[in-house]
Formats: sequence, C-alpha cells, structure tokens
Amino acid sequence: MDTPTPVDSLDASFDIVARQDASDAAIESLRGDVEEVKSRLDKVSRAAARPVLDGAAPTPSIEVKSFVDGYLRLGRENEVKSISGAVLADGGYAVPREIDERISAQLKKMSPIRAIAQVVQVGTAGYRKLITTSGVASGWVSETGTRPETQTPKFAEIAPPRGDLYANPAASQAMLDDAAFKLDDWLASEIAAEFARAEGAAYVNGTGTNQPKGFLAAPTALTGDATRTFGTLQHIVSGNATGFDTAPELKLIDLVHSLRPGHRQGAVFVMNSATLSIVRKLKAADGSFLWQPGIMEGQPARLLGYPVVEAEDMPDVAANALPIAFGNFRNGYLITERNATSILRDPYTNKPFVHFYATKRVGGQVLDSDAIKLLKIST
Repeated sequence: MDTPTPVDSLDASFDIVARQDASDAAIESLRGDVEEVKSRLDKVSRAAARPVLDGAAPTPSIEVKSFVDGYLRLGRENEVKSISGAVLADGGYAVPREIDERISAQLKKMSPIRAIAQVVQVGTAGYRKLITTSGVASGWVSETGTRPETQTPKFAEIAPPRGDLYANPAASQAMLDDAAFKLDDWLASEIAAEFARAEGAAYVNGTGTNQPKGFLAAPTALTGDATRTFGTLQHIVSGNATGFDTAPELKLIDLVHSLRPGHRQGAVFVMNSATLSIVRKLKAADGSFLWQPGIMEGQPARLLGYPVVEAEDMPDVAANALPIAFGNFRNGYLITERNATSILRDPYTNKPFVHFYATKRVGGQVLDSDAIKLLKIST
C-alpha cells in the first residue's frame, strides 16, 4: 500500500529548487556585471597607455588648472603658492612645467637658429664651458717601448653672454572672463612668438651686451682652421664686390669643403629669403639647378645636398655682407637658458587690458669657430 507524501514536504522541495534557480540567476547576473566592469577597466587602461596624438588636448593637471584659472584669470596669488609651490622671484611666478614645455616646443619650431643649435638648460647665474683648442699629441711605439710624455692640451673658456628675454602680451578682461577662451594655449603661443622674434635677431647679430652674442658678431678671417685664432670664423669671398661672380656654384662648393668632414655630417646652409631667391636660380655648368626641393612633405629643401634653413635676420646680398652661413650649428653655436619662464600678471598699467609680463634668461655664443663658415660678398 502506497504511503501518501505529505504536502508540506513537496512544498519545501519546490521552494529549495526555486531558491537554487534564483541563486544561479543571481550568480550569472553578477558574472555579467564583473565581465562588464573588467571590459570597462581594460578600455580605460588601453586609453591611458595610448600616447596622446599631436594636437590633441590632454587633460590639464591640478597645477595648470589652478595657475590658469586662479592666477592668470583672477589674480589669486595664494592659489599659485599653495598649489604649485612657486615663489615670487625675479618679478614673476614660474609657470607650470606643462605650459613651459609648450612654449619651448613652439620656440623650437619658430626660432630657426634654436632648432639647429646646441641648447643647454642652466640653473645658475653663469655658465662656463672649457673647449679644447689643441689636440693631445699621439704617436706609435713598440709593444715594449717606452711611452714618451704627451703635450698638455690647451683650453679656452666659453661663457656665453646672457640677458633677460621678455614678452608682454595683453588680453582684455572680457577674454579672461570667457570660460571657453583657452588662456594657456593663447599665452604659450603669444610668448613663443615674441621670444622667437627676439631670439632670431640675437643669435645672428646679437652684440653680447645684455643679450646673446650672434655668430655674425664674431670676427672673421680668410685663414684656415690650423692658423686662425680661436673664436674667429673663416669666410670665403664671393669674387665680386657687390654680389656673386660668374661661377657662384664654385664658391658655394668651396664654402662646403672649407668645413672639416666631421662637421659636414649634420651641416646646414643658413640664409634669408632674399638671398634664397637668388640661390634658387643658380645653375651648374650642365644647366641643372643647384637647388633641390624636398622630395617628401616635411623634408627640407637642399643646396648641394645639404638642408637650407631660412633665417630672416641674415643680411641681404650686398658689399662686405655675410649673407650665407654653412656649418654644423649643433657643434658651433651654444644657447643657454634658464629652465623656467616667469610670468607677472599686470592688470593696472593698461586698463581694461591685463598684461602678462613673461621673462626668461637666455644666452648664446659661438662654441666652436671651426664648425661655422661664412660667404662674404667681396673680391
């Protein structure tokens, strides 16, 4: 005889099964949530690892945001001190590193000599460098022979003249009050443009008094590297008192090969646009142009196989002028700069405009006089 199953036992069994199903469903749902979180974290990680594309605006740091919104827009100096740790020195606050790097990057693009010269960051009031003016004597000996004493090398000290480079861009208060106005980008661009104009003139023709000494301010002579005084640049004459002679391509070839082979690796021509328009028309004996345009976009044009840099502060072709320079400027010209730009906010001098007085200490001088050669318009 079958024994009837109690109703309570069946209900309890169904209840256990239902709870098990609910538990399994909850676990599956939780697994889905975990997988979604992992996927999002993976995307964030890949985005963080991905390099920022050129031109893309990275998220500004707290230091930059406080400097721009607190000090530049509103003039709150206490925020600058508490956030960036900057102190008032030399008449202004040091800009955050991100903005200073932006200024330096634009300067390199806009200042022709800076782009090809050697740039050294300094933090002291003066910078000095020793240069060997004569090599150490050497020779050959046998395996067991005595080693004669070598001659002591001679040194010259380089101390580039320095000065405070300044820019003073102005913005209206309405521009500063506009939240959409990219103040940091505008300021970096304005400062770089002003610095580039002043630098371009100083690195070429600077007197060395409260400013860098330009390479054209150095003395020049016809003598070669072995006999010329250290610090004096060599020049090649054009053969004509007011311009080029009947075979200018030969003078340019002489100019190239007056430079030592070691310096010719990385050498460039430097001239202004007016001189460049004359040089572009020059032809060799077979009728081919000496000028060769860049094969690919972004590649520099070449003259006799070497890149050409346009520097508008170079002189025009005229009697006794030095319109063309050729050399390895990374070995031949030294630029020193303090590694921080200072900015002083001035809302009082020219109301209702707010001026941003930016300063940077910069110096420059010929480093190796054998590494730069000049073409002089002379007989």
